[in-house]
Amino acid sequence: MATLTVPQKSAQQQNAFLRIIRENGLSIALFGIFFVTIVGQAVTGLAEYNQQQEEHDEPTLTLVPYLTSGHFVEAVFENWESEFLQMAGFVLLTVWLRQKGSSESKKLEGSEAVDQDPRLKRASNAPWPVRKGGVILKLYENSLAIAFLLLFVVSFTLHAVGGMMEYNEEQQAHGETSEVSAVEYVATPRFWFESFQNWQSEFLSLGVMVVLSIFLRQRGSPESKPVAASHSDTGSE
Repeated sequence: MATLTVPQKSAQQQNAFLRIIRENGLSIALFGIFFVTIVGQAVTGLAEYNQQQEEHDEPTLTLVPYLTSGHFVEAVFENWESEFLQMAGFVLLTVWLRQKGSSESKKLEGSEAVDQDPRLKRASNAPWPVRKGGVILKLYENSLAIAFLLLFVVSFTLHAVGGMMEYNEEQQAHGETSEVSAVEYVATPRFWFESFQNWQSEFLSLGVMVVLSIFLRQRGSPESKPVAASHSDTGSE
C-alpha cells in the first residue's frame, strides 16, 4: 500500500512557521487583538460620527476620510498618549522604587541582573551597542524609557492636532468663524481634561496591579509570583 509523504521543503516551511508562532506568540496575539479593536473603533466611531452629523444636518463621511478626521485622530492618540506615558513612568519608577511583596518590584535589598553595569562584562553575543560602548551604550541602556517617552511625545502631539481639528469643526457647526491652532488648543481646559481623565486611569491600573500582585497569583504568568510564595516575597522569583 502506497504511503503519502510530505515533501521535505514543505515540512521545513511548516516547522519554520510553527517556530515563529511559538517564539513570537505573545506579540502576535497582542498585535492581533490591537488590529481587531482598532478596526472596531474605526467602524463604530464612524457610525457615531455620522449619526451626530445627521442630527445636525451636516455632511457624513465614508470610512477612509473618517480615519483622518479630528474625531478619530483625537480619540486614538488621546488613549495612546496615556498608555505610553504609563509605560515610561513605570519603567523609570521601578528603577528606584520598591514595593514589598510585589512581583512588579525589584527585591528590597541587593542588586539584580538588571542593575549590572554592562561595561564590566561584555559577552561576545551582547547587542551591538553594548560591544560598541561610549555614547551609544549610554543611550542603549536607557533606550526602553526613551522609546516610550518619544512615543508619548508623538501621541501627545497628534492628540493635540486631532483635538484641534475636532474643536474647530464643532466651532464651525455652531457658526463660529475663528479657528484655534494646535498650540492654542493645548492651552484649553478641554485638552487637559481629555489627558488627565486617561492618565489617572492608567496610573490607577498600575497601582492596583502592583498591590494585587502582593496577595494574588496567576500560575504560569511571569507577572505573578509563584503560587506558593509568601506575601512578603518581593520580585517574580
